[in-house]
Amino acid sequence: MAAYAFETVDVFTDRRFGGNQLAVFTDARGLSDAEMQALAAEMNYSETTFVLPPEDPANTARVRIFNRTAEMPFAGHPNVGTACVLAGHGRDRDGLLRFEEIAGLVEVRVARNPAGLVTSATIAAPQPLSLGGELAPSEVAACIGLTESDLRLDRHRPVQASVGVTFFLAEVEPEALSRATPDLASFRRAESTRPELAGRLSLFVYAREGANVRARMFAPVSGTWEDPATGSASATLAALTLHVDGGDEVAFDIRQGVEMGRPSLLHVAARRTPDGIRATVGGGSVPVLRGEAAV
Repeated sequence: MAAYAFETVDVFTDRRFGGNQLAVFTDARGLSDAEMQALAAEMNYSETTFVLPPEDPANTARVRIFNRTAEMPFAGHPNVGTACVLAGHGRDRDGLLRFEEIAGLVEVRVARNPAGLVTSATIAAPQPLSLGGELAPSEVAACIGLTESDLRLDRHRPVQASVGVTFFLAEVEPEALSRATPDLASFRRAESTRPELAGRLSLFVYAREGANVRARMFAPVSGTWEDPATGSASATLAALTLHVDGGDEVAFDIRQGVEMGRPSLLHVAARRTPDGIRATVGGGSVPVLRGEAAV
């Protein structure tokens, strides 16, 4: 058996036991795909990352991201947390890290406190905003245990969107957000009619709080009943907001994980570029555990 070191962090928070949990295997050389997937299932976090040497030496690392059941092309809190862990080992270059991922190159900039400790990171999503099909309001309502009248359709209908990984985004009335409860049978019905989703139906629902947003994310078909902080979906929402509202740029905060007792704070922004709407998401990261896995 070989021993593989890992570190865990809580991401999109400034204190332990808040935010979204992440396990980072800092040197995954020698692990097979099946072993990475098994370790991610064993850790039982929404995602686990595995750090490998980059194909291009100009980049920091190749980062593979696994949820409980499958590999992800890109995700938000895994990039923030992995960057903070690697920067803590001195792997950044003047605060910048570049990760090779399935969805493309992800640039991450870390911040340090006056003592030199890494405290947060901001990532640039690897792809511009792309839009896909819609979910019927009745399907969304059934999936999250609400009624169609709880949904807000005046700004946009429930729509598939991505800046590197796909979500369905739907706006709900503020008082309805806390009442949302995923219904696994409804998720499976909605997913089964869309083979292009390949078994992954992730629903990001949000409500406006003045200039900012509170959100929840459900993906029970792929093993995440609810996620306490979803950086990739939050970046997608920033890009979608700019697409819907117009203008050149937008920035706001998103609170998530409140109902789970793991409050999270995500800072998002989007801007128009020559190749489309690009988004960023950032937040804090706090070390929690270190250990080894015998494989």
